[in-house]
Amino acid sequence: MNFDRIKEKLEILADAAKYDVSCSSSGVKKTNKNKGLGDSSGMGICHSYTEDGRCVSLLKILLTNYCIYDCAYCVSRLSNDIKRAAFTVQEVVDLTINFYRRNYIEGLFLSSGIFKDADYTMERLVLIAKKLRTEHNFNGYIHLKSIPGASDELMQEAGLYADRLSINLELPTESGLKLLAPDKNREDMIKPMEFVKNGIIQYKDERKIIRSTPKFAPAGQSTQVIVGATNETDLQIIKTADSFYKGFNLKRVYYSGYVPIVSNDTRLPGLESKVPMVRENRLYQADWLMRFYGFKAHEILDDTMPFLDLEVDPKLGWALRNQHLFPVNIQTADYAMILRIPGIGVKSAWKIVQARKFSVLNAEHLKKIGVSYNKAKYFIVCGHDYSELKYLNSSHLKEVILSKTTSKYQEHYNQQLKLF
Repeated sequence: MNFDRIKEKLEILADAAKYDVSCSSSGVKKTNKNKGLGDSSGMGICHSYTEDGRCVSLLKILLTNYCIYDCAYCVSRLSNDIKRAAFTVQEVVDLTINFYRRNYIEGLFLSSGIFKDADYTMERLVLIAKKLRTEHNFNGYIHLKSIPGASDELMQEAGLYADRLSINLELPTESGLKLLAPDKNREDMIKPMEFVKNGIIQYKDERKIIRSTPKFAPAGQSTQVIVGATNETDLQIIKTADSFYKGFNLKRVYYSGYVPIVSNDTRLPGLESKVPMVRENRLYQADWLMRFYGFKAHEILDDTMPFLDLEVDPKLGWALRNQHLFPVNIQTADYAMILRIPGIGVKSAWKIVQARKFSVLNAEHLKKIGVSYNKAKYFIVCGHDYSELKYLNSSHLKEVILSKTTSKYQEHYNQQLKLF
């Protein structure tokens, strides 16, 4: 094995994989000093989180950054003048096993540019997972990117060897896809997603009868959309996510802010049009409201307000638009309504429902439970302190909350400065 060449490929293909945010990524670099045990260059290592909250380290790479498509927004597009590389199937298998044995990683996140055609590429991704499982008895986490247009037979195999499958929607709307990636069509993306959804349901049903039935994509499937490459509103993005959650039982939708590139392509936003990080954050918060807080897409945004407020989180934004529903009595309100109070999370809401059986809750109780009381106090009746409710029907409630929050953080910042 030519280690210098493998290292060069790893640098190129790990860097190209960073644009896929379908697993959370944070690099780490630790150099071996004083003859210590092992080191980590950080190349290709990302951190993802399991459903039960555990952090796992994954080798995150592309099989290749060669691609037959010329999607305007993609760094690996056919017309882009970049350094190209491709791993062989065996090279990816060996890298995964060697990284795993050195305790650098606990699994593999594998995607790829499309070379030749969809089946040719998907076949190699599946073969890597199959070799790891059957030849090396690898029980670590495997996340495979499904290739749009891949056959049902290959998707069937992929689901049997991978823990999670995902296929990128690329852009939130079909019109956006036709504009920037005219060689692709949404149907090629939807067909594998439909197959995986049905496969998960079928295998789960069969396992209820025959326990030896293998698991099929046990960690489910996810997708990713690019935000800001085309002019879709946050409302359109949220509606798209909501429809795919409902239609395909997705585990996650990931939102990736478009990174402007030097290009003469007039279809793309200019270099000054970088999507602010806070917009990504607000979309994830809105997504969280739909998945865990019982909100519908039309409650978060509508035609009169198609973009999320970047100054406040979506739940606070909803509360400010629906002040007539507040204040909420913490002692008597149902769980669903408590979930909608700004500053109260899923765990805190459950604790409130349990704790109020034994006591009349006051501000100190809520703080100990984990409620963000400085935000919640404007919307609740709690104990005998109603002083903050005087602001509730004010048109300036948003400014009141922001000023109080800002001053709180400024005070904390000033205290930290005194320590130095």
